[in-house]
Amino acid sequence: MFPFLLLASRAEDDAADDEYLAYLRYTGLAAAQLHRIRMESAPLPELDLTQYSGVIVGGSPFTSSDPDETKGATQHRVERELAALLDWIVAADFPFLGACYGVGTLGLHQGAVIDRTFGEGLGGVTISLTPEGMKDPLLRGLPEQFTAFVGHKEACTVLPGAAVLLASSATCPVQMFRIKNNLYATQFHPELDADGLITRIDTYRHAGYFPPESAEELMDRARGFSATEPMAILRNFVECYAR
Repeated sequence: MFPFLLLASRAEDDAADDEYLAYLRYTGLAAAQLHRIRMESAPLPELDLTQYSGVIVGGSPFTSSDPDETKGATQHRVERELAALLDWIVAADFPFLGACYGVGTLGLHQGAVIDRTFGEGLGGVTISLTPEGMKDPLLRGLPEQFTAFVGHKEACTVLPGAAVLLASSATCPVQMFRIKNNLYATQFHPELDADGLITRIDTYRHAGYFPPESAEELMDRARGFSATEPMAILRNFVECYAR
């Protein structure tokens, strides 16, 4: 089997490693089957995506819709490199799953309006599948409504014209969409369980997602949620596209 490729951009080792372990756990892949590249650490090496089964983009501290003049050199480089990969991925309709940061990257690449209108604090929300979502193979086996963890400053306000809306929530109308047949983005985190969310709350308590003094309260709330259904998306992605 060709491995899958995880493109990560979290600079903090605790959050980055926890994210990678979560993707291994919930995809069911072995480490040799999920090749991770930390994009924040160095320029992308030359990649032949035909030697992979699919591409996953993890979450990121970067906010795609921020004005260019406020972005650092690393963010500009990561955005250029992802845009170049997406040129090929979209043209080939190559299997792609972007979690949270995927909405900003794939969405902007395809002409979405991405801004801070529907940002959500760190915590659990109820995700509702659309009729198209209920039929989509990546959402096979999920109930019409389920709990997932979110935490994002930006979101999709206007979908790209070619996108199919698959899931929404009361606080963020675009929680998941598909472009063509094989290109997916979720605003929620399909890899994130309560322990993982607690790690991120601790890691990003000074990153502007929430008042730092509320971190302990947010951790307590996270312990009260059970988010187990979203992980099926990762298993389905592997089952659909492993080759």
